[in-house]
Amino acid sequence: MKRILLTIVFTVFLSGCGLETWTIDEYYKNDLVDISEIEVFDGSNGSSRTTKNKEEIQSFIKEIKDIKFIPDEDQSERDGFIYSITFYEGDKATLQFSLNQIGNDYYNTEPDIEPIVEEFFNAMSEHD
Repeated sequence: MKRILLTIVFTVFLSGCGLETWTIDEYYKNDLVDISEIEVFDGSNGSSRTTKNKEEIQSFIKEIKDIKFIPDEDQSERDGFIYSITFYEGDKATLQFSLNQIGNDYYNTEPDIEPIVEEFFNAMSEHD
């Protein structure tokens, strides 16, 4: 009986330590105002675009900072991505994520982040 009770308590404890819903504003360890460059990599064709324009950066941040990243129930490994976004402060990359993944964790976004990133990417100049 003690073993069953201990198993239940341990399971409840571990499930409480799972992934949480977050926003970029909550997740980013530094101040979003300090981002000096954003690079977006298109996973479908390998092209990369970058901006250092402060107005473009802050406009993009404003659009995505409150989007909710909700943990996907299916955390099994996947291949490929549509877009990968990297934030820089000076020459240092401070955050890299894709539309549905950060680190080894997978998320759904609400509202959908893809059209916002796609529009931002298409407005940027191509980078070699």
